[in-house]
Amino acid sequence: MASNTSKTARASVRAGQSTGGALSVLGEYKYLIPLANGRFAYVRNLTNGKTAHLKTDSDAFVEEIRVLAAAGHAVKIRAELVSLATAFPAHGWDLTEKRLVDAGVFES
Repeated sequence: MASNTSKTARASVRAGQSTGGALSVLGEYKYLIPLANGRFAYVRNLTNGKTAHLKTDSDAFVEEIRVLAAAGHAVKIRAELVSLATAFPAHGWDLTEKRLVDAGVFES
């Protein structure tokens, strides 16, 4: 029987189930899973257990990161953005971080 979900989506769900609901690399939970050369990302919200598929230049992305930052995850998310910008300089993660800073997401 054929399934309507993609292999990537099924793998993401399996990864989430096997690690207690969040992608973990060396014990650190990843909040951002980059897609399509940085144009989209899965945003893992550890406060409600949901993963949103969002365009990185959308208002919804900014608001999702704002919710996580308000819950005390701002430092780790910003570190992930810096890491993504270093690992993938052509994908525009530095611009994504600047957009979030300009929106006041990381201010306490």
